[in-house]
Amino acid sequence: MQMTSRERVLLNERERECMRKACRFNAQLMDHVRTQVRAGITTNEIDRIVHEYTLDHGHIPACLGYRGFPKSTCTSVNDVVCHGIPGAYVLKDGDIVNVDLTTIVDGWFGDQSETFILGNVTEEARMLTQVAFDSLYIGIDAIKPFGRVVDIGRAIERHAHSYRFSVVREYQGHGIGQQFHLDPGIPHYVVKGGTSSPILPGMCFTVEPMINAGTWKTVIDPIDKWTVRTYDRRLSAQFEHTILVTEKGPEILTLTQNGPQRGYKF
Repeated sequence: MQMTSRERVLLNERERECMRKACRFNAQLMDHVRTQVRAGITTNEIDRIVHEYTLDHGHIPACLGYRGFPKSTCTSVNDVVCHGIPGAYVLKDGDIVNVDLTTIVDGWFGDQSETFILGNVTEEARMLTQVAFDSLYIGIDAIKPFGRVVDIGRAIERHAHSYRFSVVREYQGHGIGQQFHLDPGIPHYVVKGGTSSPILPGMCFTVEPMINAGTWKTVIDPIDKWTVRTYDRRLSAQFEHTILVTEKGPEILTLTQNGPQRGYKF
């Protein structure tokens, strides 16, 4: 769901508070979901939990119906990079699964994702998840007021490549606010001849590096037209936060209380 409008928005203080409120709920939802993600549950059950919890709190699941997407969340298992459609698949020991949540709170969007490791995963799966998690924070640390968007991708790409992993190129972070996808786009690699767009206080956008064990190339499922898999069917992992750029630097809006924090080791 990486389509962006050409509109770039700089939030004033009232609007920043609206985004903080939306993202606090989104983080609360992620903490609720994490108690349920385990071997033996179907991805459809995860979707039901997300849908019911969101509605019970008076908010809207942003993914449901967005450009025809049929579910309230995305669940991307193992070689699925993003946009996995929840269904009958039963999670099992050794899987990794990314749960991507977006909610609308009083007209404002909060967006984040986490990759969960289930039981006895392979060393490659654990390391890939770790590198994706660390890449998120390395990208966030590269955000400076009046810096450049390209600095984010450069930092992420350098880290992922140091472990011989690749960074997905077809999908990227995005501006967010009262619309799901806005400018600026946030590539997670260095685009040759690409953007030197400035990072300005008041911008709000996602950082969501998708890191692959093998090639960065991906394919879209020809039947459901949504599910994105790695071209070579090797593993993929992703983490995402919504970031507000303040005059002092990046503010992470989607921090959870019970999830992995900066420096966590899987």
